[in-house]
Amino acid sequence: MENYAYGNTVSATDMEKEFYQHILNKQQVTGAVPSNKEIAGWALQVIRLLYPEQSKRLYTFVHQLEAEFMKLESELCELLDATRGKHCEDNELIAKTFFNELPELYRLLNTDIEATFAGDPAAKSEFEVIRAYPGFYAISFYRLAHSLYKLGVPLIPRILTEYAHSKTGIDIHPAAQISDHFFIDHGTGVVIGETCVIGRHVKIYQGVTLGALSVTKNPAHAQRHPTVEDNVVIYAGATILGGRTVIGEGSIIGGNVWLTKSVPSYSKVYHTHEVSMLKEKIKD
Repeated sequence: MENYAYGNTVSATDMEKEFYQHILNKQQVTGAVPSNKEIAGWALQVIRLLYPEQSKRLYTFVHQLEAEFMKLESELCELLDATRGKHCEDNELIAKTFFNELPELYRLLNTDIEATFAGDPAAKSEFEVIRAYPGFYAISFYRLAHSLYKLGVPLIPRILTEYAHSKTGIDIHPAAQISDHFFIDHGTGVVIGETCVIGRHVKIYQGVTLGALSVTKNPAHAQRHPTVEDNVVIYAGATILGGRTVIGEGSIIGGNVWLTKSVPSYSKVYHTHEVSMLKEKIKD
């Protein structure tokens, strides 16, 4: 970021003019970028087309749906043009590729719905999961953002997952690699880092952090976050850190556990503590 400082000998009026000119120059270089709300609104339209349970608008004919998807493809191309600073054929190809891959994204999301419904006794229907569960809301935004991330789209994927973060308290980096049948129960305070790798049929609870041991920039592309293998359950408040940390298949990680080392498959890891009970009656 460019540093800006006022000189000691400049008058107040001149300082104001210099300041305004400085801001104007930044605006001219930056250009007109769509708001985060507008970008998130586009994603919500995609999700609501896939899951009419989240929308009050229903379609009668296939050609109506085709027209809506084509409209959203065109809008994605416009968003790419705006955020990348220019129109190019690559943006059109990215938009087309994203929508061509939408059936796979839909398949993955359906497995997440199945995992949530099967894994939560309180869930009365898949409709309820789609409509009311913050875990599914955050995962749907993550999966959409991850698809764009894999296509090399800058900025937009992070805006989408941060929007979901602001709505749910669930922070999933769009670059994280998460397999099918993923279930986040309750969800508030969950953090899943950029280089995290999560296997199939993984279930995590609120307050879980899958983070990095180091906050330094280098090496930026090395794996800094844990690997969680298939069929793992991680209970509330657990913190698992480090790119070399692997949670083996079928393991159970108890609440409030702090882990910076790998555990073998089918491990049970618990935080031990003492609880003292007072037998005498407490006086008012």
